[in-house]
Amino acid sequence: MGSRVPSIACIGVIGKHNNPLHISLFPPEERAPLEFSFLLSSCLDIFEARLPHKTADQDFGLLQAVDERLAMYGWLTNTGVKFVIVVDMDGRQANVFETRSSALVGLRDADLKPAFRALQTAYIGLLHNPFYDPDEHSSITANAEQRVGSTQITSRRFIREVKRVGDTWTPGVVNI
Repeated sequence: MGSRVPSIACIGVIGKHNNPLHISLFPPEERAPLEFSFLLSSCLDIFEARLPHKTADQDFGLLQAVDERLAMYGWLTNTGVKFVIVVDMDGRQANVFETRSSALVGLRDADLKPAFRALQTAYIGLLHNPFYDPDEHSSITANAEQRVGSTQITSRRFIREVKRVGDTWTPGVVNI
């Protein structure tokens, strides 16, 4: 059996009213969507507890270690949107170039900053779209206006960028 390297298991984008905007699983056929939805919901209290000590647009670091395999890391944007990355420490088979770094016992918070920056760049690109209204994706606004429909982000470009981040991130990568 070859060595394994940590990989991203899930990326969640959570709105400022704690509503899920987007959830991507990596690889999707091997992950249980409901399980990761619960995991993402479980970290919201940690964001709230740390919020008085943090400023917006900041790395929240390790939110919680779910078990010996999964760890959750968070980032808060200046608009109140939260990015959560769940890392599978026994993620995937290491390739030839990653074998040297596979002796890694844990992750540093800095290892995930490139992924969070890439997610934030993708989200900013989504906000630049004149047809995207972030308030339209708030469950509070949808309920107040008695609007029926999805509160999920449906932009193919954004979803493609999130998938790219999840597929290309490895510990030690500097730029995604």
